[in-house]
Amino acid sequence: MTSAAPTDARTVDDATAERLAAALRCRTVSYENRDRIDRAEFDSLTAHLEQSFPLVHTHLTWETFGHSRLYRWAAADRPDDTVAAILLAHMDVVPVDDLEAWTHPPFDGVVDDEFIWGRGAIDDKSRVLAILEAVERALGAGVRPRETVYLAFGHDEEIFGAEGAGRMARRLRDAGVRARLLVDEGGVITTGVADGIDAPVATIMVGEKGFATVRLSVTDVGGHSSMPGRQTAVGRLARAVARIQDHPFPLRLTPVAVDMLTRVREFMSEPRRTLLGLVHVAGAIAARVLAARPQTEALVRTTTAPTMISGGVKPNVLPQRAEAFVNFRILPGDSVADVLAHCRKVVRDNGVSIELDGTTSEPSADPAAGPDFDLVAAVAREVAPGIAVTVGIVPGATDSRYYDDLAGTRCNFAPIILTATDLERIHGTDERISRADYARLIRFNRLLLDRLVG
Repeated sequence: MTSAAPTDARTVDDATAERLAAALRCRTVSYENRDRIDRAEFDSLTAHLEQSFPLVHTHLTWETFGHSRLYRWAAADRPDDTVAAILLAHMDVVPVDDLEAWTHPPFDGVVDDEFIWGRGAIDDKSRVLAILEAVERALGAGVRPRETVYLAFGHDEEIFGAEGAGRMARRLRDAGVRARLLVDEGGVITTGVADGIDAPVATIMVGEKGFATVRLSVTDVGGHSSMPGRQTAVGRLARAVARIQDHPFPLRLTPVAVDMLTRVREFMSEPRRTLLGLVHVAGAIAARVLAARPQTEALVRTTTAPTMISGGVKPNVLPQRAEAFVNFRILPGDSVADVLAHCRKVVRDNGVSIELDGTTSEPSADPAAGPDFDLVAAVAREVAPGIAVTVGIVPGATDSRYYDDLAGTRCNFAPIILTATDLERIHGTDERISRADYARLIRFNRLLLDRLVG
């Protein structure tokens, strides 16, 4: 591999694009049923990484946790082992639902003049490869870091990360690691998404919402549909789900939401600029405005989403059992326990069993821009001039929740520029990253490393 930068800094050369494409061809799919996971595909990916980045695998040390990899780029001549950063990314991807709908098969890793196509092109193999490209080039340029840097690449983020990120975070915690900065996936630069702002908006996430799924179940004696009781199991369950959906969590403007609005105010035209100037005294009004759109409602409440319902075996048979699942993304200040209590309060039916289902995650305790937020923002502006930079919270769970206490500043962000349509490709059909975005992502990581340790 050459450590030289591409001739055109606005894009990536074919060799760099091909390294990412080769990673996309590895079918490192995480399934809820772990027996379906093809471990050999993860072996192929790690072999590809070792072959593609020889300087990284010569000068850095690493440990493995299953198929997760924790690299340590040790500081030069620093006995105190001060840690500048922990850079996170994950190697697994979600399954593909509709193969026929893709322009190119999702695991073919097609490269054309504009895009690199494939599952994981955005979430999250491009970040794995971009970090390694940046470190490889820094090593090729003779960089010897003044402070230690860790690279933590998980293998099971899409199924909650306990065996990958969970174990790597414990390893760092046991070693007494405390970094200045933690960087992970989450925020991007969007165009045409933020209402009332013409400039591209870079949202650097400083925390994340929690996650919980509640299972509702009803049992009954069953029988023939010609002789029903006052209500069937399905009817009782449907009423419970409707009560939960019709009684959402209250709107609430958190400190991080106020900070977000304050930072974008200067990019808005009147009268919104003036209205946002009053956000500290008119928070309830601002929360109602944000709640008007699904894209921004998540910023001001714990969201409620009934996602699955089932019951019965035949149209003319009374069901003996029915169950439904409701997913909640929990705003900081609420908790998993609050979600369960809320469901029981609004359902008000002892005949409906209400319990948590599967893995849960609490929201970030007190998300806020940390001391090194401005450094990340400055690098983002350097690679994408003219952007508006603000804060936010990741609406779902990421690996970085395991590391929250291990860094002074947390930033979930990648400087790729996406439209609303592009955002739908993440976990969806035709996932891809432009060559220009991939170049920007590599440059962002290299500049960040230069600022931190160069």
